[in-house]
Amino acid sequence: MADYYDLLGVTRDADSDTLKRAYRRMARQYHPDINKDPGAEERFKEIGRAYEVLGDPQKRARYDQFGEAGLGGAGMPDMGDMGGFADLFETFFSGFGGSGSGPAGARSQRRGPQQGDDLRYDLTIEFKQAVFGQEREIKIPHLETCDNCGGSGAKAGSGPSTCSTCAGAGQVRRATRTPFGSFTQVAECPACSGSGQVISDPCGSCGGQGVRQVRKKLRINIPAGVDTGTRLRVSGEGNAGMRGGPSGDLYVFLKVKNHPKLKRDGLTIHTEINVSYLQAILGDTIQVETVDGPTTLEIPIGTQPNSILTLENKGIPKLGNPVARGNQSILVNVNLPKRFTDEERVLLEKLAAHYSAKGPQNHHHNSGLFSRLFGKNG
Repeated sequence: MADYYDLLGVTRDADSDTLKRAYRRMARQYHPDINKDPGAEERFKEIGRAYEVLGDPQKRARYDQFGEAGLGGAGMPDMGDMGGFADLFETFFSGFGGSGSGPAGARSQRRGPQQGDDLRYDLTIEFKQAVFGQEREIKIPHLETCDNCGGSGAKAGSGPSTCSTCAGAGQVRRATRTPFGSFTQVAECPACSGSGQVISDPCGSCGGQGVRQVRKKLRINIPAGVDTGTRLRVSGEGNAGMRGGPSGDLYVFLKVKNHPKLKRDGLTIHTEINVSYLQAILGDTIQVETVDGPTTLEIPIGTQPNSILTLENKGIPKLGNPVARGNQSILVNVNLPKRFTDEERVLLEKLAAHYSAKGPQNHHHNSGLFSRLFGKNG
C-alpha cells in the first residue's frame, strides 16, 4: 500500500482537522457510487484505512515510527494490553464467577494511569563525532498531552461523565446458562473501553484522545567513545502517558560511519603508511593522519617492512571515562623502487660492497633487499 500521508494528500505534520478535511475530500472523489473508474473502489478502501490509522494519535505514532509493520497484521490481537502470561491465563478462565482477583482485578488496572510507549530513533553520526562526542539536534514525532484539555479528552468547560452502561465500574456482567449450571461472565464495558467514563463533548484538538502528535526538537548529548549499536536513553521523551500516567522514554540507537583511512578496533585505531626504502633504512620524521589532526611520527632507523609503530593516546576514548584513551597502531609499508638511475645504482653497489665481506665483484644480489632492488632491472 502507498504511504498513508500520500493517499490523503497531506504532509506528515498535518493536524487532525487537516486530516479530516483531506479524508472527506478524497473519499468523495473515489467513492464507488460516484467514481466508476477501475480501481476506484480499492483506492476508496485504502483511503479509509489511511484515515483510520492517521486519525488515531497512537496508531499514527506507531506508523510514523515503524510504518505498516508497527500496526500489526490484520486479525492479530493487540498484545500490548494483555500484560504477561498471567493476564493471558486470566483472560480465559477468570471471566467466570464474579468479583475477586479474576479479570475484574486485571482489567480494572486499565482504568488507572498508564505509562506511555517507549520510542526508538536511529541516528547516523560521523567517525570523529563518535570519538569525541557531540551535541546533536533531532526531530521526533511523538504523542504529547493535549494542551487544550489537559489530557482529559473533553472539551474545555466540560469533563468526562460516568458511563451509564457499566455505572462507572468499567465492566459488565453477563449471566450464562450451561449444562453445568449458571455462570456470570465479566467483560470489559464496550461503551467506555473499561475506563468507567465517557466523553460526550470531546476536545476538538485531540478528538477526545487526550493526546496529540507533535514533532519535537530535542538536543541530545552524544558522549565520547560511542560505537555502532550504542543506545542512548532520553528519559521522558517517549509518548505521553494515558490518564495521567508518566511518559515513556526515547532510545537513540547510533550507527557510526566508516572513516576512509582510520579503522577502529575497540579503543585502538588502525592505519597504514607508505615510506620509501631510504626512509626505512635511514629513519625519518613524517606527518600522519590521526583523529586529532596531523601528528608527527618518528620512523626509526632500520624500520622493517610490516613493522607496527604506535602513537599513544591517539585512539578512542573509553566510554564513560574520556580521559582514558586507546592508542593508534600504524602499519609501515616499505616501497621498493622498480627503476632507478645509473648513478643511484652505483651508489647502492658501493653501499652493498661496504657491508659485504666479499666485495662488490662477488656480490650477486641473489637475496634480501638487494635482490629486490636489482633483480629485475640490473
